[in-house]
Amino acid sequence: MEQKMTRREAREQAFILLFEKTFTEDDMDAIVSDAKEARDVKADTFSLDLARGTEQHIPELDEAISAFSHNWNKDRISRVALSLLRLALYEMRFEKGIPVSVSINEAVELAKKYGGEEDAAFINGVLGGIARQDESDENA
Repeated sequence: MEQKMTRREAREQAFILLFEKTFTEDDMDAIVSDAKEARDVKADTFSLDLARGTEQHIPELDEAISAFSHNWNKDRISRVALSLLRLALYEMRFEKGIPVSVSINEAVELAKKYGGEEDAAFINGVLGGIARQDESDENA
């Protein structure tokens, strides 16, 4: 039976799966299977949809992240920050019905919990810039 999580817990689970993805070429289904086996991870539908959706769009998400990470090469961004940026940006662009501000805030909160000292501010700045650009493009 599927475990029911809050949206915040589901995002955190999706982030952890995406973080693990930064260490392997395995696809998300293999990562989820390994996580269930190794740590008895119980992911719900929302967290799996977020992780799989993000994985499918990594090249285009990374392109946007690179464009808004002024003076930061993607390879210099911490795995935590990169995973959170990917997840939040996927949500902002592909998950309808979730306010952009919620996606950004959740990423910043997870960065405070898992990231380094500067990750939260960096993530907030990058996602804020992307959100302003996306809004400008929609209104053009």
